[in-house]
Order: sequence, then C-alpha cells, then structure tokens
Amino acid sequence: MSDAKIKPVIEIMKPQNLLSYAGLCGWALVRAHARSGDAAVLTGYLGTSTAFEDALADFSEAYADQNERDHAALVAAVRAGKVEARSVE
Repeated sequence: MSDAKIKPVIEIMKPQNLLSYAGLCGWALVRAHARSGDAAVLTGYLGTSTAFEDALADFSEAYADQNERDHAALVAAVRAGKVEARSVE
C-alpha cells in the first residue's frame, strides 16, 4: 500500500488483466476504508437499533434505481448516435 505515481492504461488491457486490476483496486479500497476488525467496537458504534441496516437498505435501493436510470440513458445515447459503443473481446 504505497503511493505510486503511475496510471495503468486500462483502455488497452486484456480482459483478464483488467479483471485482476479491478480486484486489486477493490482490495485496496477495502483496506483503505477499514476502521476496525474488532466486533465489540463495531457493535458499540452501531448500537442496537436497526438504523444502520435501514439506511444501508435505503441507500442500496436508491443506488440501484439510479443505476437503472443511468443505464437507460446510456442505451438511449448509444441508439441516438451520441455515444459510440464497442464490444471488447
């Protein structure tokens, strides 16, 4: 986990390399966001209410809805010729 001054050129990566790179990015993100592995600390922070679970569920639903709207807009833009879509194999 060191700061590197490079930018991978993902546009030309082979699919397997891109998949591996995405996995490493996800791993780094998880590590960067981790606060504690101590269950007691997390339980104490979250408390006994369902507020966290409710907020997480609400966010997830809103995010899924936004994702569907974004995808529909992208498909419409491709069909209208405003955005070029290519399949990479």
